[in-house]
Amino acid sequence: MEFSVVDLSPVPADGTAADAYANTVATAQQAERLGYSRFWVAEHHGMADTIAGTTPEVLLGHLAAETDEIRIGSGAVLLNHYSPFKVAEEFATLDALAPGRIDAGLGRANGSPAADRALETDRHVRNPDEDHAEKIEAVVTHLYDDYPDGHPYSDLELPRSEQETPVPWVLGSSPSSAKIAGELGLPYCFAAFIRPQFAVHSFEAYREQFQPSRLAGGLDEPQGMIAVNAICADSDQEAARHRAVAEASYKRMQQGNVGSRPSIEEALDELGGVPDPTPTTLDADEWPRAISGSPETLAGLLEQLAGRVGVDEVMIQHIVADHDDALRSHELLADGVGLV
Repeated sequence: MEFSVVDLSPVPADGTAADAYANTVATAQQAERLGYSRFWVAEHHGMADTIAGTTPEVLLGHLAAETDEIRIGSGAVLLNHYSPFKVAEEFATLDALAPGRIDAGLGRANGSPAADRALETDRHVRNPDEDHAEKIEAVVTHLYDDYPDGHPYSDLELPRSEQETPVPWVLGSSPSSAKIAGELGLPYCFAAFIRPQFAVHSFEAYREQFQPSRLAGGLDEPQGMIAVNAICADSDQEAARHRAVAEASYKRMQQGNVGSRPSIEEALDELGGVPDPTPTTLDADEWPRAISGSPETLAGLLEQLAGRVGVDEVMIQHIVADHDDALRSHELLADGVGLV
């Protein structure tokens, strides 16, 4: 299997966005050294105290200069906020900065009402799935200069390299996004850390709806990836201790406290102690929102989850309070799965 990383640019305790971005660069450089396949950065709005990753298209330009070979991309650009042409321009420009290394991960999500108003986002689209599919198709068609002669956009040209074109991915956490990816014949990445219970059904929908792409740059057969919240440490018990941050963060979100991140000590207090280690073998219908373990344990768990949905690439996401712990997790996992 291949393994990749998506980074949220978490703001360190008592730190700033500048610290968060510096850590993201260091994490990308480490991922490249360790042999991870991709490094994606996320888009979240209105969470400045805890997450600085708001504009992947800007951060990717910096990462292009700070890395050499690893593929870099968005996980995801939230297309419901933007013009498809503008998004295509941004990723064509990134392609010129890092030819042959850019992934255009396209998703959608609403933030807080205030953030959506500030972004001038219409939260009341009549047919959101149809609108999203049309926007994805427009981004891809612009990227590949594939509008036919006579179309109002046929004369528009994008700044780009003369090498490979950015690879578009559809990102989502539901069967509806999977169907869009399948119908358009594009690669699909499922966010299991959001709605893990829909993972199997989403990949079934993706394959059932898949059509060889009519879009330039599309696929002849399905290509999938699953993104998992996973933390690795020297032992299963220590890894469970770090996983407490993710567990407590989700519990806070259920209570309406969105965007906060406890320290490990706060998380343990809120959860009433260290969570049980993730079992080395999961039940057939068990899809935890977050998993943890030693290198050997976590390698086995990721293989189980990837096998259930029939993919050969896993993207790692996590909420880790300390940057050094995050780097150590990536290092241990790389060793456990045989990247180094």
